[in-house]
Amino acid sequence: MTAEPSNSEAGSLRPKLILASASPRRLALLQQAGLDADALLPADIDETPQRFELPRSLAVRLASEKAAAATKIRKLQPDLDGSFLLAADTVVAVGRRILPKCETREEAEDCLQLLSGRQHRVYTAVSLITPRGAERRRLVEARLRFKRLASAEINAYLATGEWRGKAGGYAVQGFAGAFVVKLIGSYTAVVGLPLYETVNLLAGEGYPTLESWTARG
Repeated sequence: MTAEPSNSEAGSLRPKLILASASPRRLALLQQAGLDADALLPADIDETPQRFELPRSLAVRLASEKAAAATKIRKLQPDLDGSFLLAADTVVAVGRRILPKCETREEAEDCLQLLSGRQHRVYTAVSLITPRGAERRRLVEARLRFKRLASAEINAYLATGEWRGKAGGYAVQGFAGAFVVKLIGSYTAVVGLPLYETVNLLAGEGYPTLESWTARG
């Protein structure tokens, strides 16, 4: 009779999962779903929107380009052969206007003034590269409305520095959560990684998404 593998032995048989991002929030979301990234391969790509490019198209293109760039890096690391690779990108837009991933206080202030009292949309695209090299994509759209922001609220938020590097100049999981009057759609997509779609993408390609859940039981 063959002995059942221990939890550690079973875990060693799990295919590796690569996250093509250095984002702490995306890593935390993966961990929230019980998924552990075996490697982080952030991809450095040009994220400038193309002329007349729509927000949803930009999100899909950037997620796919991040996945492709990380795949090239993965090929240089034989220990990552046979792995699943996950990339994502989030775009914030008011109508067709794409808001920047803010790097300066002035950019963030402009975004917050534009979002004040208005509805906007957040598009998060996910690209999964399977061990066979196939690409699977999902795009998730969420709609949010901010309260009308007073100058004191904007200045206080800018002082936190939380806006730095964030699409639209805010992080919904932080202080800016207090600005949200209404959110329709996936909260985790707004944070940066839609868990429902991501887990289902992985499970559909044979990744053992529930392994860590059952191990804890």
